Amino acid sequence: MNITTTTAPRSRYVSIPSLETVAAWLLAVIWVFPLLYAFWAAFHPSEFMVNFEIFAPLTLENFTDAWSQAPFARYYLNTFALVTGVVFAQFVVCTLAAFAFARFPVPGKNVLFMLVLIQLFVFPEVLIVENYRIASGLGLIDTITGIGLPYVASAFGIFLLRQTFKTIPRELEDAARIEGCNWLEILWKVYVPLAKPTYLAYGLVSISHHWNNFLWPLVVTNSVESRPLTVGLGVFSAPETGVNWATVSAATLLSIAPLLVAFLLFQRQFVQSFLRAGIR
Repeated sequence: MNITTTTAPRSRYVSIPSLETVAAWLLAVIWVFPLLYAFWAAFHPSEFMVNFEIFAPLTLENFTDAWSQAPFARYYLNTFALVTGVVFAQFVVCTLAAFAFARFPVPGKNVLFMLVLIQLFVFPEVLIVENYRIASGLGLIDTITGIGLPYVASAFGIFLLRQTFKTIPRELEDAARIEGCNWLEILWKVYVPLAKPTYLAYGLVSISHHWNNFLWPLVVTNSVESRPLTVGLGVFSAPETGVNWATVSAATLLSIAPLLVAFLLFQRQFVQSFLRAGIR
């Protein structure tokens, strides 16, 4: 008895990228094109800014010109001080507020939490006049403290940490209380270590936002001693200064270089922190 076996024919269909994949690549190209152009203009003489020759000569003169024409060292120092201070203050304030909303049996805390979340629906530009009046009353105009003060209490940070704290088992808190820990020790030894992915994700978002923030620092600063990189770059690239766009492109790369390098080095940790924070 002859038994014949048949094998399924190989599929002759060629996989076609989905519409979502094509759209994602298209958006990626559109997003990265200005950055690629900035790299081209910064590393080539000004006469090659719109003349894309493959063998065009490379130069670092645009970077030296940009560094010599503006106090970028001071801008870097101001920006690092601003971002570090704001993120540290946000961690402290958001942690205490989120812990209170997540664990303390405060009457009406859900109503209070909803009032905090209303901040997410208010554009920061709406509060510029009121924030300026308060900063002026406190004598914080043209200071780094005045730039960062309106951002110390973040509704997004409170919401993110509250949701994370609510997922931590109460048994761990009870065990710490049996060991004699008070509320602050429970927060520091139990809740904060277990929320590290959330802190990392929120810290990355906060650093990126305040590094690139422009409008409020522009309004509240008047001198080089307190200007961050974004405002300094805006003043540096003003049309009346007569700076050519090759130098402006070099100055732009100098401004975004720390964030760009940090993202390239810690890309995996950057993505994993958001995934872990989202899973929690």
